[in-house]
Amino acid sequence: MKPPMVPLSTPAEMMRLMLRSSVMLAEAQMVIGMRLMGMAGLWPVTPSENSRMVAEKVSALQAAGRAATSAALSGKSPAAVLDQALKPIRRRTRANAKRLAGRGPGKP
Repeated sequence: MKPPMVPLSTPAEMMRLMLRSSVMLAEAQMVIGMRLMGMAGLWPVTPSENSRMVAEKVSALQAAGRAATSAALSGKSPAAVLDQALKPIRRRTRANAKRLAGRGPGKP
């Protein structure tokens, strides 16, 4: 009995994954920078920011795992599986970047 064939990723899927990954990485670097400046007292952050940055990673990893498992079990291509895993992580990095940027110096 042969195992089922996994569909190959298309070049378009790979490019989409690359672009989404790049944007997420840029947003993550911005968040890291703003949080570090917050720890140094140079960026206004809430007192709960340090515990928030640790706690959110656990839930993001769990959501990414569920999304990837669901995509893989439904027969998606490898790039589509990774894209589904990236979505919950990117959602959090985008929200954090927007929230922290809105708190920056000179903001009300």
